[in-house]
Amino acid sequence: MMKKYFLRGAVLLFFLAGPGRGEEILRKASLIPLWSPQAQFAGYYVALEKGIFKKHGLDVSFIQGGVNNPPLELLKTGRADFGVMWLSSGIRGRARGTPLVNIAQMTQRSGLVLVARKSSGLRNPQDLNGKKISFWGGDLEIQPRAFIEKYRLNVTTVPQGYSVNLFLRGGVDAAAVMWYNEYHTLLNSGLDENELTTFFFDQYGLNFPEDGIYAMEDTVVRSPELCASFVTASLEGWAYAFSHEDETLEIVLKYMREAGLPANRIHQKWMLEKMKALTAGDGSANVTGALAAEDYARVSSALVKYGAIKAAPDFHRFHKPAVNK
Repeated sequence: MMKKYFLRGAVLLFFLAGPGRGEEILRKASLIPLWSPQAQFAGYYVALEKGIFKKHGLDVSFIQGGVNNPPLELLKTGRADFGVMWLSSGIRGRARGTPLVNIAQMTQRSGLVLVARKSSGLRNPQDLNGKKISFWGGDLEIQPRAFIEKYRLNVTTVPQGYSVNLFLRGGVDAAAVMWYNEYHTLLNSGLDENELTTFFFDQYGLNFPEDGIYAMEDTVVRSPELCASFVTASLEGWAYAFSHEDETLEIVLKYMREAGLPANRIHQKWMLEKMKALTAGDGSANVTGALAAEDYARVSSALVKYGAIKAAPDFHRFHKPAVNK
């Protein structure tokens, strides 16, 4: 009789405890970066690999970004909870009717640079008069056009592809590159930094911060705690990534290999270092996620001026920081 009672008690205890009872139930969330795995998104991969997302109660899955998987579309259709997008893209999406919300602005400086050869006599903006300049289209053309107009330059503009070959072959006098990406490609092609003139747009009063974390307004309203947990974990992931470079590079390279991408450690190291400069800004590992009202005003005004949007969305409806630091 005693044995029977003991067995019933054990069964009762099993059902009361349940498998995993006492452990926090993780909430599922999905993230789509702007592009394929690379150090530009290191903080998110680190947050996953180091259990930081899990520590904050999240089970995060990644959707590979790219031309065929634009974050805006996946957010709009509910296939992703969070997305990494440029500030200009977020503003444009909101202005055109998609209720996007910037819940954290990760980069604080623009990484877009206009590069030229010093041997061509190009050392200041006025030297570009009468020259050929190439840059990408869409959101990436707003800064170069604003730069050209600011200095009243008379230039020939040339559409730019994904490579820097046109510039390397002398087809254009200056080209737009990302500091953390194509600029390093130029150096690896045999050019020395001392041979190049760089026009960092943020140093010419045209700072357009880029990568931010976005969610749909419905997600922000319904699940503020989910957004707060995701942003908190992401900030922690970035801080860890910037403080543990070698470990972070191994994590990034792992995800690149799994995606079937060429994994160049030297290039990813360069990218991580430049992302630190663009995100923290002060050389530390401090990451705030803040969006300055003046940066928002500068970008949205340029988008209106160059016809990308008709009117700028209200700043306080567009930017709702999930975490105040």
